[in-house]
Amino acid sequence: MKNIFFTLFAAVLLFSCSKNFLEVQPNGTLTEADVSTPGSVDGLVTAAYAAIGNDFWWNPITSMWMYGSVRSDDAYKGGGSVDDVGALNTYEQYNLTQASNNDLAPATWQNAFQAISRANFALKVLNSLNESDFPNKAIRQGEMRFLRGHMYFILKVLFNYPPYIDETLTDDQIKEVSNRALTNAELWEKIAGDFQFAADNLPETQPEVGRANKLSAKAYLAKVKLYQAYPQDENHNVTGIDAAKLNEVVNLTTEVINSGKYALQPDFAENFLDGYDNGPESVFAVQFSVNDGTSIGRLSMATSLNYSLAPQYGCCWFHLPSQNMVNAFKTDAKGVPMFTSFNDVPMVNPNDFFTNGVDPRLDHTVGVEGHPFKYQPDIPYDHSWERVPALYGGFGNMKEQQAATCACFVKVGPFYGSSKNIDIIRYADVLLWKAEALIQLGRQNEALPLINQVRTRAKNSTGRTKKKDGTDPSNYRISEYQDGVNITWNQANALTALQWERRLEFATESPRFFDLVRWGVAAETLNAYLAKEKTRRAYLQNAFFTKGRDEYLPIPQREIDFTKGLYEQNPGF
Repeated sequence: MKNIFFTLFAAVLLFSCSKNFLEVQPNGTLTEADVSTPGSVDGLVTAAYAAIGNDFWWNPITSMWMYGSVRSDDAYKGGGSVDDVGALNTYEQYNLTQASNNDLAPATWQNAFQAISRANFALKVLNSLNESDFPNKAIRQGEMRFLRGHMYFILKVLFNYPPYIDETLTDDQIKEVSNRALTNAELWEKIAGDFQFAADNLPETQPEVGRANKLSAKAYLAKVKLYQAYPQDENHNVTGIDAAKLNEVVNLTTEVINSGKYALQPDFAENFLDGYDNGPESVFAVQFSVNDGTSIGRLSMATSLNYSLAPQYGCCWFHLPSQNMVNAFKTDAKGVPMFTSFNDVPMVNPNDFFTNGVDPRLDHTVGVEGHPFKYQPDIPYDHSWERVPALYGGFGNMKEQQAATCACFVKVGPFYGSSKNIDIIRYADVLLWKAEALIQLGRQNEALPLINQVRTRAKNSTGRTKKKDGTDPSNYRISEYQDGVNITWNQANALTALQWERRLEFATESPRFFDLVRWGVAAETLNAYLAKEKTRRAYLQNAFFTKGRDEYLPIPQREIDFTKGLYEQNPGF
């Protein structure tokens, strides 16, 4: 068991959640007065921590693979057909007018607000206590505002205009809150305010693993400030760059880096293997467990569709690397990405990965025919594991899967879960956020060593990817950036390198779509991607990204109906 949070969960589940989030009330058998004691409030905090990991593949709030990876140029939906989990196909094809009523995004909306409800209920009780009776009051308040900020960040990047509900509102007041009560900038400030409060009130080190701390709050605050640094108009156009916000990003990430508390894992693989949870690279993670006394364990199930038809698994082959993403791992003779020509000739057959030089992170991310699967030299990836390769190509995903022999791996009905944590922020994020802010400020020379730290780690991460005979499965060729040697390190090229680095480092981990929207390049990037992919994948023939609409999901129609039109739909829907 990794921490205290989930062993207590069953005992403190004091309230149930109904269909619409406005009805989510702590209406259990206990009243607020019953739990407004120092002895019970920690149980409410525990329940709020549990809520941020209470998801399955149909209502994800941990892994954003459906919304951030499949909606980008990183991945295909996968499965057995276009209509298999057809709601997800609407995201991949950008038929988002249908997404307001399908089952996935509305379920995520509901699940996120259930988690917010738990944090707010805990905050309401915490606010009523005296510090003399509960010395940890400010710390627990900081943790709950961190969790609330985290869930609102997810809702913000998904839906843009969720209604903002805090612990000060009564039930009647909640029903009167419009999703347009705050402007775009004001909503970002509310989210930033939660993380600022957390940073001001949390200790740098917590006694239990998994609790938010001062540095994780500052890292998350830096992430929010980075999004704020690219202000958008009502049609989702980026209208400028906010230098003041970028300087805040630099200051916050510098504090995290200089703390000495975090570092890159020596091997990239260790971020995706059981046994390395809560390691030096994990700045904040959703905690999971197995064999903890519950029926199936506190398992991570958001990616449970994504295992293959391999004999050790059997279902369901979703979330598959796109040909474009596989090609993005190509490197030139100098060991740097082929920024403009990477996608001209696809890498398809095993020999292609020797004809071309590739970034080693390819074999940590993509299942390739004959290459060791999940660092198992005796189990090479095989095309027989695929359901419909003619439709979705001949590659498998790997980061989010665990070996069937792992003690962390559990079969749950037709699906698969694991006790592997999901990292919300990795230290690599912090390095690259700082690098991005520096580049946008014209200080690209200061960003160079930060990006190179990430590339150096990638270069050194080949020990676990070797084949049974000890040879490399690909022609690994990667170098640090050297101004005047393999790149001209001006601001424009540095920004391209930074954007490429984020794609390779976090491929299939979900940030890609949200990065493209933040940078204001989603429409042109994704329509260029589709133009080429349509020549490779016939099912994408009618896919098209509509600028000014598809950057965000529609507000779920059932929520608009429930509020009798109080909620306003996003543009284009």
